[in-house]
Amino acid sequence: MRLSENFSLEELTASETAARKGIDNTPSEEVINNLKRLAAALQEVRALLNHRAILVSSGYRSPELNQAVGGSATSDHCKGLAADFICPSYGTPNDIVRAIAASGLSFKQVIREFDRWVHLSIPEEGQEPRKQALIIDRQGTRAYV
Repeated sequence: MRLSENFSLEELTASETAARKGIDNTPSEEVINNLKRLAAALQEVRALLNHRAILVSSGYRSPELNQAVGGSATSDHCKGLAADFICPSYGTPNDIVRAIAASGLSFKQVIREFDRWVHLSIPEEGQEPRKQALIIDRQGTRAYV
């Protein structure tokens, strides 16, 4: 199922961990609606990054899958409101976070995680975007500056 021009439901729900462990990662209709909004946000990010391909490594995670990968119990991934990705043809995760943080895009959080990928979350429908930019690494969590 196509969620936007460049993102599909399959792409935003795929998980090697779920396949390996036999975990059902099928989203509910409510989550699918959130994933449509997330795909629209990722389309905006893709445009910001000069229309370069975004490679999603983690989108929706069922609660069981989220626990299996060691995710936070309150993770926006469980609501279909977050994705982890890279865009190597644009630049490093730092380059991507810098571009998103400086843009006028609407988001809840953009996080440079361990200098390996970018986490982007969007607010729940009806909530204002926090536009919080963070870094998570071995030193902990801190504001992106």
